[in-house]
Amino acid sequence: MSRLWDKGAPLDERVLRYTAGDDHALDNRLVAYDVRASIAHAEMLNAQGLLSGDDLKAIRDGLNAIAAEHARGEWRVVLEHEDGQTALENLLTARIGEAGKRVHLGRSRNDQVLTALRLYLRDAIDELHGGVTSAADALDELSTREGDVALPGYTHMQQAMPSSVALWAGGFATELRDDAQALAAVKRRVQKSPLGSAAGYGSPNLPIDREDTRKRLEFESVHDPVTAVQLSRGKAEAQLLFEIALVMQDVGRLSSDLMLFYTQEFSFVELPDAFTTGSSIMPQKRNPDVFELIRGRTATAQACLFEVMGIVAKLPSGYQRDLQLIKVPLFRGIDLCLDTLAILPAALAGVRFRQDRIRLDPSIHAAAEANEMVVKEGIPFREAYRRVGDRLKKR
Repeated sequence: MSRLWDKGAPLDERVLRYTAGDDHALDNRLVAYDVRASIAHAEMLNAQGLLSGDDLKAIRDGLNAIAAEHARGEWRVVLEHEDGQTALENLLTARIGEAGKRVHLGRSRNDQVLTALRLYLRDAIDELHGGVTSAADALDELSTREGDVALPGYTHMQQAMPSSVALWAGGFATELRDDAQALAAVKRRVQKSPLGSAAGYGSPNLPIDREDTRKRLEFESVHDPVTAVQLSRGKAEAQLLFEIALVMQDVGRLSSDLMLFYTQEFSFVELPDAFTTGSSIMPQKRNPDVFELIRGRTATAQACLFEVMGIVAKLPSGYQRDLQLIKVPLFRGIDLCLDTLAILPAALAGVRFRQDRIRLDPSIHAAAEANEMVVKEGIPFREAYRRVGDRLKKR
């Protein structure tokens, strides 16, 4: 298997396995995006007189066919390829001959993979945004269905003030919609086109038109100067993982509430059998595993963020191979959040509040009573506070 950087010297297979790591497997999700970016690059080369029309057609047709075959599962990026970029160029050259060797003019694997990654992240952000919005909508539906049910509002794990299902669910829905807005804001960094920056210093002596490929790939701007591109690595990724961590934190707290409400001591809610599991030893048990694992995966989301930031934190400028390691925590964080958002609305749809089991302590209205004294009697709030407190002590 020929590699893009191959200079004829043999490579120890242990080096390939260690340096490629999981990169070849991870690149399978980027193949379609890499093909799109490669075609845009080839079209730009043609427009600049650096690639003939016949070669462009062969490259475009060849890459589209290869992408379609990958989508059908007819081939995969494997370790011997080293990465997706090598796999595509070798497959293309084997299919169309010399024209396949011309597609890499004016670019490096560095800007090639980063372009594919940013195209992928645009779609991933949209999918995450949709998932978060669906979860918020599910909470709205819960509020519509059972919003009038009274709930105690807690501070310090003690009944504090009266609340309701509408207030409880509405708070989480509002924060999830705030998360959705923050996810969309990550696109500011993702929408900068790195293509044409090559290994971080451009392509000397070539009339590369970076604005041309920007337009073809629908990026909002060209990432300029070229030296900024490698310095930006990990920033959009960390920003996305930060927002994912906040989403997971919100749904983790939601899950924690539901698990507390599900205990026999509370018995505020019923959970659907389809979203609970049983015990292997205790016949009576139904376990809220889905919500437990949502809460637990909050830690995984945070770890993904810390891993990316740790990889990048003290790198010098320019490309470093360490940057390859970002993909593992990035993809893991995206996947666990999407998986969580896929199951949460269906789980919430089966939640039922047991109004007959919910008891509000009479003292929960103490603040309202103090406020009423202020309004009716004109006394200072601190005096009303003392009177209500003294009366409650005597009960």
